[in-house]
Amino acid sequence: MKHDRVFDPHYGTAVEVAPGIRRLTANNPGPFTFFGTNTYLLGTRRLVCVDPGPAATDHIDAILNAASGAEIEAILVTHTHIDHSPGARLLKERTGAPIAGCGPHEAARALGDNEINPLDASGDKDHRPDRQLFDGDVFSASECQLETIATPGHTANHLCFALQGTDHLLSADHVMGWSTSVVAPPDGNMRAYMASIDTLLSRDEDIYLPGHGGVIRSARAYVRDLKQHRLAREQAILEQLQDGEKTIPDIVRVLYAAVDPTLHPAAGLSVFAHLEDLAGRGLVTATPSPTLSARYRGGVSSD
Repeated sequence: MKHDRVFDPHYGTAVEVAPGIRRLTANNPGPFTFFGTNTYLLGTRRLVCVDPGPAATDHIDAILNAASGAEIEAILVTHTHIDHSPGARLLKERTGAPIAGCGPHEAARALGDNEINPLDASGDKDHRPDRQLFDGDVFSASECQLETIATPGHTANHLCFALQGTDHLLSADHVMGWSTSVVAPPDGNMRAYMASIDTLLSRDEDIYLPGHGGVIRSARAYVRDLKQHRLAREQAILEQLQDGEKTIPDIVRVLYAAVDPTLHPAAGLSVFAHLEDLAGRGLVTATPSPTLSARYRGGVSSD
Protein backbone atom coordinates (compact mmCIF):
# COMPACT_ATOMS: atom_id res chain seq x y z
CA MET A 1 0.00 0.00 0.00
CA LYS A 2 1.39 3.40 -0.96
CA HIS A 3 1.23 6.47 1.26
CA ASP A 4 1.60 10.19 0.75
CA ARG A 5 4.77 10.84 2.75
CA VAL A 6 4.67 14.62 2.19
CA PHE A 7 4.21 16.07 5.66
CA ASP A 8 5.55 19.23 7.28
CA PRO A 9 5.69 18.76 11.06
CA HIS A 10 5.96 22.50 11.84
CA TYR A 11 7.80 21.61 15.07
CA GLY A 12 6.81 23.86 17.95
CA THR A 13 3.87 25.39 16.09
CA ALA A 14 0.17 24.50 16.29
CA VAL A 15 -1.41 23.83 12.90
CA GLU A 16 -5.18 24.13 12.50
CA VAL A 17 -6.44 20.96 10.81
CA ALA A 18 -10.18 21.66 11.26
CA PRO A 19 -12.27 24.32 13.02
CA GLY A 20 -11.41 24.10 16.71
CA ILE A 21 -8.78 21.37 16.18
CA ARG A 22 -5.04 22.04 16.14
CA ARG A 23 -2.11 19.65 15.74
CA LEU A 24 1.37 19.90 17.24
CA THR A 25 4.00 17.36 16.20
CA ALA A 26 6.64 16.37 18.73
CA ASN A 27 10.23 16.54 17.53
CA ASN A 28 10.81 12.79 17.93
CA PRO A 29 11.25 11.50 14.37
CA GLY A 30 12.28 7.90 13.83
CA PRO A 31 11.56 4.64 12.00
CA PHE A 32 8.46 4.00 14.12
CA THR A 33 7.27 7.62 14.47
CA PHE A 34 7.77 9.15 10.98
CA PHE A 35 8.31 12.90 11.60
CA GLY A 36 7.08 12.60 15.18
CA THR A 37 4.04 12.03 17.38
CA ASN A 38 0.98 14.18 16.79
CA THR A 39 -0.70 15.93 19.72
CA TYR A 40 -4.15 17.44 19.21
CA LEU A 41 -5.71 20.42 20.97
CA LEU A 42 -9.51 20.40 20.84
CA GLY A 43 -11.43 23.61 21.55
CA THR A 44 -10.64 27.31 21.72
CA ARG A 45 -11.27 28.63 25.25
CA ARG A 46 -11.15 25.42 27.29
CA LEU A 47 -9.01 22.73 25.72
CA VAL A 48 -8.72 18.98 25.63
CA CYS A 49 -5.19 17.77 24.85
CA VAL A 50 -4.99 14.36 23.15
CA ASP A 51 -1.73 12.40 23.39
CA PRO A 52 0.78 14.92 24.83
CA GLY A 53 3.55 12.72 23.47
CA PRO A 54 6.90 11.66 24.94
CA ALA A 55 8.46 12.93 28.15
CA ALA A 56 9.91 15.96 26.34
CA THR A 57 9.85 19.33 28.08
CA ASP A 58 10.16 21.24 24.82
CA HIS A 59 6.97 19.62 23.48
CA ILE A 60 5.07 20.35 26.69
CA ASP A 61 6.25 23.97 26.44
CA ALA A 62 4.95 24.08 22.85
CA ILE A 63 1.56 22.75 23.97
CA LEU A 64 1.28 25.41 26.67
CA ASN A 65 2.42 28.15 24.28
CA ALA A 66 -0.24 27.06 21.80
CA ALA A 67 -2.86 27.17 24.54
CA SER A 68 -2.07 30.89 24.89
CA GLY A 69 -3.55 31.09 28.36
CA ALA A 70 -6.64 29.00 27.61
CA GLU A 71 -7.32 26.36 30.25
CA ILE A 72 -6.38 22.77 29.45
CA GLU A 73 -9.27 21.08 31.22
CA ALA A 74 -8.48 17.46 30.34
CA ILE A 75 -5.76 15.24 28.90
CA LEU A 76 -6.74 12.20 26.82
CA VAL A 77 -4.38 9.31 26.09
CA THR A 78 -5.04 6.77 23.32
CA HIS A 79 -2.49 4.09 24.27
CA THR A 80 0.60 3.50 26.35
CA HIS A 81 3.59 3.74 24.06
CA ILE A 82 6.38 6.01 25.25
CA ASP A 83 5.96 8.37 22.31
CA HIS A 84 2.31 9.05 23.25
CA SER A 85 1.56 8.85 26.98
CA PRO A 86 4.46 9.96 29.26
CA GLY A 87 3.93 13.60 28.32
CA ALA A 88 0.49 13.38 29.94
CA ARG A 89 2.08 13.27 33.39
CA LEU A 90 4.32 16.24 32.63
CA LEU A 91 1.37 18.23 31.34
CA LYS A 92 -0.72 17.33 34.39
CA GLU A 93 2.08 18.62 36.63
CA ARG A 94 2.02 21.95 34.79
CA THR A 95 -1.77 22.37 34.50
CA GLY A 96 -3.48 20.16 37.08
CA ALA A 97 -5.68 18.72 34.31
CA PRO A 98 -6.87 15.15 34.92
CA ILE A 99 -5.76 12.31 32.65
CA ALA A 100 -8.42 10.15 30.98
CA GLY A 101 -8.44 7.49 28.30
CA CYS A 102 -6.72 4.14 28.08
CA GLY A 103 -5.94 2.02 31.10
CA PRO A 104 -2.49 0.87 32.28
CA HIS A 105 -0.17 -0.82 29.83
CA GLU A 106 -0.81 -4.52 29.31
CA ALA A 107 0.30 -7.16 26.85
CA ALA A 108 -2.13 -8.90 24.53
CA ARG A 109 -0.95 -12.21 25.96
CA ALA A 110 1.52 -13.65 28.42
CA LEU A 111 5.09 -14.37 27.37
CA GLY A 112 5.84 -17.94 26.33
CA ASP A 113 8.68 -20.01 27.74
CA ASN A 114 12.01 -18.29 27.09
CA GLU A 115 10.24 -15.60 25.04
CA ILE A 116 11.44 -11.99 25.12
CA ASN A 117 9.18 -9.05 24.35
CA PRO A 118 11.11 -7.21 21.59
CA LEU A 119 9.27 -3.96 22.18
CA ASP A 120 9.17 -4.08 25.98
CA ALA A 121 11.02 -0.77 26.27
CA SER A 122 8.38 0.98 24.17
CA GLY A 123 5.63 0.40 26.74
CA ASP A 124 4.83 3.13 29.28
CA LYS A 125 4.53 1.05 32.46
CA ASP A 126 3.92 4.12 34.66
CA HIS A 127 0.67 5.29 33.05
CA ARG A 128 -2.26 5.49 35.48
CA PRO A 129 -5.25 7.53 34.30
CA ASP A 130 -7.49 9.46 36.65
CA ARG A 131 -10.40 8.11 34.64
CA GLN A 132 -10.25 5.03 32.47
CA LEU A 133 -12.52 5.07 29.43
CA PHE A 134 -14.10 2.00 27.88
CA ASP A 135 -15.71 1.22 24.55
CA GLY A 136 -18.82 3.34 24.05
CA ASP A 137 -18.05 5.80 26.85
CA VAL A 138 -18.65 9.44 25.96
CA PHE A 139 -16.12 11.92 27.31
CA SER A 140 -17.77 15.31 27.72
CA ALA A 141 -15.73 18.50 27.80
CA SER A 142 -16.74 22.14 27.64
CA GLU A 143 -16.45 22.43 23.86
CA CYS A 144 -16.61 18.85 22.57
CA GLN A 145 -17.84 15.36 23.22
CA LEU A 146 -15.81 12.33 22.24
CA GLU A 147 -17.06 8.77 21.85
CA THR A 148 -14.57 6.14 22.96
CA ILE A 149 -13.92 3.31 20.49
CA ALA A 150 -11.87 0.36 21.74
CA THR A 151 -9.45 -0.64 18.97
CA PRO A 152 -7.06 -3.26 20.39
CA GLY A 153 -4.38 -4.66 18.11
CA HIS A 154 -1.47 -2.22 17.98
CA THR A 155 -1.62 -2.39 21.77
CA ALA A 156 -4.15 -4.21 23.92
CA ASN A 157 -5.40 -0.92 25.41
CA HIS A 158 -5.57 1.16 22.22
CA LEU A 159 -8.47 3.60 21.91
CA CYS A 160 -9.75 5.85 19.14
CA PHE A 161 -12.02 8.83 19.76
CA ALA A 162 -14.83 10.09 17.52
CA LEU A 163 -15.65 13.78 17.77
CA GLN A 164 -19.42 13.79 18.04
CA GLY A 165 -21.25 16.10 15.67
CA THR A 166 -18.35 16.01 13.18
CA ASP A 167 -16.90 13.65 10.57
CA HIS A 168 -13.59 13.42 12.47
CA LEU A 169 -12.03 10.50 14.29
CA LEU A 170 -8.77 10.51 16.25
CA SER A 171 -7.23 7.27 14.99
CA ALA A 172 -3.93 7.41 16.94
CA ASP A 173 -1.69 4.52 15.84
CA HIS A 174 -4.43 2.15 14.70
CA VAL A 175 -4.61 3.98 11.36
CA MET A 176 -1.62 6.20 10.59
CA GLY A 177 -1.05 8.72 7.85
CA TRP A 178 2.27 7.38 6.59
CA SER A 179 2.60 3.61 7.10
CA THR A 180 0.83 0.53 8.31
CA SER A 181 0.68 0.18 12.07
CA VAL A 182 3.22 -2.03 13.85
CA VAL A 183 1.54 -5.07 15.36
CA ALA A 184 4.09 -6.96 17.43
CA PRO A 185 3.23 -9.83 19.81
CA PRO A 186 3.00 -10.14 22.73
CA ASP A 187 2.06 -6.44 23.08
CA GLY A 188 0.06 -6.49 19.85
CA ASN A 189 -2.30 -9.01 18.32
CA MET A 190 -3.09 -9.29 14.61
CA ARG A 191 -6.51 -10.91 15.00
CA ALA A 192 -7.58 -8.13 17.36
CA TYR A 193 -6.12 -5.54 14.99
CA MET A 194 -8.12 -6.85 12.03
CA ALA A 195 -11.30 -6.96 14.12
CA SER A 196 -10.69 -3.34 15.10
CA ILE A 197 -10.25 -2.43 11.42
CA ASP A 198 -13.73 -3.85 10.85
CA THR A 199 -15.01 -1.82 13.80
CA LEU A 200 -13.85 1.39 12.14
CA LEU A 201 -15.23 0.31 8.76
CA SER A 202 -18.65 -0.07 10.36
CA ARG A 203 -18.64 3.61 11.35
CA ASP A 204 -19.41 6.76 9.34
CA GLU A 205 -16.44 9.02 10.14
CA ASP A 206 -14.42 9.73 7.01
CA ILE A 207 -11.69 12.13 8.19
CA TYR A 208 -9.04 10.66 10.47
CA LEU A 209 -6.56 12.57 12.61
CA PRO A 210 -3.72 10.05 13.07
CA GLY A 211 -0.99 9.76 15.67
CA HIS A 212 1.66 10.11 12.94
CA GLY A 213 1.48 11.81 9.55
CA GLY A 214 -1.09 14.07 7.98
CA VAL A 215 -4.87 14.19 7.96
CA ILE A 216 -6.44 11.15 6.27
CA ARG A 217 -9.36 12.13 4.07
CA SER A 218 -11.71 9.58 2.44
CA ALA A 219 -10.63 7.54 5.44
CA ARG A 220 -13.05 4.65 5.02
CA ALA A 221 -11.66 3.91 1.54
CA TYR A 222 -8.16 4.21 3.03
CA VAL A 223 -9.03 1.71 5.75
CA ARG A 224 -10.51 -0.70 3.21
CA ASP A 225 -7.21 -0.56 1.33
CA LEU A 226 -5.37 -1.10 4.61
CA LYS A 227 -7.42 -4.21 5.29
CA GLN A 228 -6.77 -5.58 1.81
CA HIS A 229 -3.06 -4.91 2.26
CA ARG A 230 -3.02 -6.98 5.45
CA LEU A 231 -4.99 -9.80 3.83
CA ALA A 232 -2.62 -9.79 0.84
CA ARG A 233 0.37 -9.96 3.19
CA GLU A 234 -1.22 -12.91 4.97
CA GLN A 235 -1.74 -14.70 1.66
CA ALA A 236 1.85 -14.00 0.61
CA ILE A 237 3.11 -15.55 3.84
CA LEU A 238 1.01 -18.67 3.25
CA GLU A 239 2.39 -18.94 -0.27
CA GLN A 240 5.94 -18.71 1.07
CA LEU A 241 5.24 -21.66 3.36
CA GLN A 242 4.04 -23.82 0.46
CA ASP A 243 7.70 -24.27 -0.47
CA GLY A 244 8.60 -25.86 2.84
CA GLU A 245 9.54 -24.96 6.41
CA LYS A 246 10.85 -21.43 6.90
CA THR A 247 11.94 -19.01 9.60
CA ILE A 248 10.68 -15.44 9.89
CA PRO A 249 13.95 -14.00 8.43
CA ASP A 250 13.53 -16.37 5.44
CA ILE A 251 10.07 -14.94 4.77
CA VAL A 252 11.12 -11.33 5.34
CA ARG A 253 14.03 -11.57 2.87
CA VAL A 254 11.57 -12.48 0.11
CA LEU A 255 8.52 -10.39 0.94
CA TYR A 256 10.48 -7.28 1.89
CA ALA A 257 13.28 -7.58 -0.67
CA ALA A 258 12.67 -4.01 -1.86
CA VAL A 259 12.66 -2.58 1.67
CA ASP A 260 15.71 -1.10 3.40
CA PRO A 261 17.32 -4.04 5.26
CA THR A 262 17.57 -1.92 8.41
CA LEU A 263 13.75 -2.10 8.55
CA HIS A 264 13.66 -5.90 8.24
CA PRO A 265 13.55 -6.48 12.01
CA ALA A 266 10.38 -4.36 12.22
CA ALA A 267 8.97 -6.22 9.22
CA GLY A 268 9.75 -9.47 11.03
CA LEU A 269 7.54 -8.38 13.93
CA SER A 270 4.64 -7.87 11.52
CA VAL A 271 5.25 -11.25 9.89
CA PHE A 272 5.34 -12.82 13.37
CA ALA A 273 1.97 -11.26 14.19
CA HIS A 274 0.48 -12.77 11.03
CA LEU A 275 2.06 -16.17 11.74
CA GLU A 276 0.79 -16.20 15.31
CA ASP A 277 -2.70 -15.49 14.02
CA LEU A 278 -2.44 -18.11 11.27
CA ALA A 279 -1.19 -20.68 13.76
CA GLY A 280 -4.10 -19.88 16.05
CA ARG A 281 -6.46 -20.54 13.14
CA GLY A 282 -4.74 -23.83 12.33
CA LEU A 283 -3.44 -22.66 8.94
CA VAL A 284 0.25 -22.99 9.81
CA THR A 285 2.21 -24.99 12.34
CA ALA A 286 5.22 -23.81 14.32
CA THR A 287 8.15 -25.69 15.79
CA PRO A 288 8.25 -25.71 18.72
CA SER A 289 5.58 -22.98 19.13
CA PRO A 290 4.83 -19.59 17.54
CA THR A 291 7.77 -17.35 18.47
CA LEU A 292 10.16 -15.06 16.62
CA SER A 293 12.74 -17.86 16.43
CA ALA A 294 10.40 -20.73 15.50
CA ARG A 295 10.28 -22.59 12.20
CA TYR A 296 6.96 -22.46 10.37
CA ARG A 297 5.30 -24.61 7.76
CA GLY A 298 1.97 -24.50 5.99
CA GLY A 299 -0.82 -26.95 6.54
CA VAL A 300 -3.58 -27.62 9.02
CA SER A 301 -2.43 -28.34 12.55
CA SER A 302 -2.86 -31.90 13.78
CA ASP A 303 -3.69 -30.70 17.31
